[in-house]
Amino acid sequence: MVTSLHHRTAAFSLVEVVCAIAILGIGLLGLTQGITASLKASKDSEMQTAAALIAAGQIESFRADGFVLEGETEGQCQEGLDLYQWRQSVTKADLDGLYEVTVVVENSNSGQAIYELKTLLFDPPLSTFEDSTKRKDPSKKREGKR
Repeated sequence: MVTSLHHRTAAFSLVEVVCAIAILGIGLLGLTQGITASLKASKDSEMQTAAALIAAGQIESFRADGFVLEGETEGQCQEGLDLYQWRQSVTKADLDGLYEVTVVVENSNSGQAIYELKTLLFDPPLSTFEDSTKRKDPSKKREGKR
């Protein structure tokens, strides 16, 4: 009587190992591409946020001046924000005393626009009566009792 004993060993074949490594490699490749895309999106978002704050700051400093002058100006951002430069355009709107202000923030290296902010500012025109009675030269001091 011949009996054959079949021993089953628990081992992986070479084909199974190669397939497992290929699946793991594809998964790692997808993971690294996902991380890279996430980091790029985060950097783009940071640039957009900084550019939006710069543009809003330009308009607020323009408002703080208290008067509106038509024309175009441009400049570099302060130290630490060397990557950004801005252009500002002020044009009269249809309504008397209303001006359209556009601020474009660009990448200093490439010149590519990152962010554009448009708003309307109102600077009431002076009437001749108001000019002669209410608006006096602020450099002259009032004389009289204190």
